[in-house]
Amino acid sequence: MISAETRTAFAFVDERQPDWSQWNFHIWSLAETAWREYRSAEWYVARLRAEGFTVEEGSAGMPTAFSATWSNGKGPTVMAYAEYDAVPGNCQVADTYRAPRKGLSRFAGGHTDPHSALGMGAFVGVLAAKAAMEKHGVTGTIRFMGEPAEKVRGSKPIHAAKGYYDGLDALLSFHPFYMLPYCNTCRWDTHCGPYYAAIYEFLCERPETWLADAVKGPIPAAHTAARAPGANDAVVAMYTLSKMMRDHMLPHTGTWTLNETILASGQATADNLAAQMAQIIYAARTPDRAMLENIFSVLDRNAESAALAAHCTVRKHWVSKSRPGLANHAMADVTYRNMERAGAPHYGADAITVAQAIQKELKLAPMDRPFIAEIEELIAPQEAERKIRQTIPAWQTHYTSDDYTDMTWHAPAVRFYVGRATLKAPAGFAYPDWVMNALGGIPATIDPTVKTAAKTIAGTMLDLMMDKDALQRAKVEHAERLAKAGDVAPWCDYAPPIEFPWPEYVETPRGREWWIPATQEDRRLAARDR
Repeated sequence: MISAETRTAFAFVDERQPDWSQWNFHIWSLAETAWREYRSAEWYVARLRAEGFTVEEGSAGMPTAFSATWSNGKGPTVMAYAEYDAVPGNCQVADTYRAPRKGLSRFAGGHTDPHSALGMGAFVGVLAAKAAMEKHGVTGTIRFMGEPAEKVRGSKPIHAAKGYYDGLDALLSFHPFYMLPYCNTCRWDTHCGPYYAAIYEFLCERPETWLADAVKGPIPAAHTAARAPGANDAVVAMYTLSKMMRDHMLPHTGTWTLNETILASGQATADNLAAQMAQIIYAARTPDRAMLENIFSVLDRNAESAALAAHCTVRKHWVSKSRPGLANHAMADVTYRNMERAGAPHYGADAITVAQAIQKELKLAPMDRPFIAEIEELIAPQEAERKIRQTIPAWQTHYTSDDYTDMTWHAPAVRFYVGRATLKAPAGFAYPDWVMNALGGIPATIDPTVKTAAKTIAGTMLDLMMDKDALQRAKVEHAERLAKAGDVAPWCDYAPPIEFPWPEYVETPRGREWWIPATQEDRRLAARDR
């Protein structure tokens, strides 16, 4: 049975679809990347204030983070949050063919998951809950957080360490579906695991001391002299060493990943000068913290060795230390019940037309039902848990990573997923990445995800505000799990890593563009005649 309060919230979501569909496309089109989401955060702050929220900008020392609050009197405090960071190298127009957004390099940022829909689904959900609370006199407080840089697990460990999640009664974490069986369901026992990320910065600050015992000429930068290898060589050496050492970091058991990105390289000229600075970032996902410590002890040694070989010094800068997630069955029950009320996403004629156009573009025969069945079906949390446990070792308690996990130590929490448009593939065929990126920006194919998420969040918030017994069950379970786990304090012991050369958009005489300018090929693709 759906309460009058929930019916009001659901009606709000339906009636305001023209507004929030446009809002979602705006955030998707901005596609700002980690730690540089200036316009996205600015939009949320302005919109929240217009909706009556009190907003703290730049929360916890992060310029693109925020903390917003709205209260309707004494009662529970329930939180949801927005993410809005995109991914470098995924620039895609919201259309049925591959091309970057107009005026941009194909190497610019683009939403992949997409976090644009993640943030908008949560935002519309809290607005719908607020509307129902005002109409029906439901008392309580809504918190809404702006969480930048999720792709490097950036803000949530910092917000946690600074106390922004303290005092909450419950919190809701939503993500668009990204792998089966986590589609239109909640996590049950197996939550995301811990995560470490760090930048190794190599500096070649005294190249003149390389081969110090050799006879020096009067010109210290003579082109024929032997030069210090420099920072670029240090990064290459560390990259190579770490690839070699993967088999020596952890046993061949469980699921874990280690990824690296060269964040900056050298700034040396072609004049045979030693590169002064270079940076490489490593990110590790594992089932437990001990495994992370093993990985980074090897990386630390590799960094020291690479620095010594290349005549550099090395500094280590933490980007993220994120704790594993805590389950809460009571929260999953309440949330899944509201997902059942909201219904799974439905993809109508407009969405089918979009999907068929993409299939035709890729020389495939258009399908009558081009979407995988799972995105329009619900799966109970317990059944999703049974399926995921078939793919991982029995001893492994956590799987994959996301920094919502840091929130779960501060209040009862749920992690739920809503289906997003995903195309069926003929046997032996894999869709290119641009297809999912485009589907995340086309209203006909992404609005159903936002709608289901918003209704699920609104209904769950209202239940937690009004049903004291349900909230108490979640709190009791949370306290029991904290006691069993040892009430682990935040691991974050570093400042927000905002000063590093994260990729971003820049203003030039040509206008706003990605830091890698558009090429003739980019312009040709963007100007394609449809």
